[in-house]
Amino acid sequence: MFSRKRGGPRHVRPDDAPQSAALAQSMGDLPPAPEFGPWDGAQAPEGVQRLDLGSLLIPAVEGVEVRVQANPDGGVEQVVLVHGNSALQLGAFAAPRTEGIWDEVREEIATAMKADGASPVEFEGPYGVELAARVNTPEGPADVRFVGVDGPRWMVRALFQGLAAADPGQEGVLGECLRGLVVVRDNEARPVREALPLRLPREMAEAAEEHVHEHEDPTPPDVARNQQMPGTNGRHAR
Repeated sequence: MFSRKRGGPRHVRPDDAPQSAALAQSMGDLPPAPEFGPWDGAQAPEGVQRLDLGSLLIPAVEGVEVRVQANPDGGVEQVVLVHGNSALQLGAFAAPRTEGIWDEVREEIATAMKADGASPVEFEGPYGVELAARVNTPEGPADVRFVGVDGPRWMVRALFQGLAAADPGQEGVLGECLRGLVVVRDNEARPVREALPLRLPREMAEAAEEHVHEHEDPTPPDVARNQQMPGTNGRHAR
């Protein structure tokens, strides 16, 4: 049903309603697990140390810094992995049960890039068609590369920046993080493309809550809003 090089239908349902029991029985279980991740939570290898952000479990990889930007309520707004001169931004979104949405999402990203004067290029990668371009930023021109992975009722959008964007061969440990990523899709019906909920790990959320009680300003300090953790600090094995 889902493979690591995907094409297929482009129809997007207005929502991702739960299937009936009869339909679930007719469809059987999840498709066979892929050779490498991102994994669905029901198929992820066990015994791996991971940082639990709710819908995303990030493998602990030596030398990778995990930067999590959260709002005052503890909801995670952005997840970026950093190693050397490269970065990897991760996001997970709701998708239909039997159809991938990366093709449509990629076309929309390319259209937006062209409108901003960039010249995106598509090419085949380990996960299928990827999208790369050199874009203008306030700091100057920058290389970006989008990778999309369709899974059962979810899609991961990975954005490489820096050296890993300009040369996929420079992904190194960031590519290892993507291959070891786990998506935990809840059973809640969600509109297609809605971001899956992310949250701070328990110890970080408690630190932010303590700050709220100790200070008049309810906004957590920068260290809580843009927490930086080495990859070896993941505390959950799934």
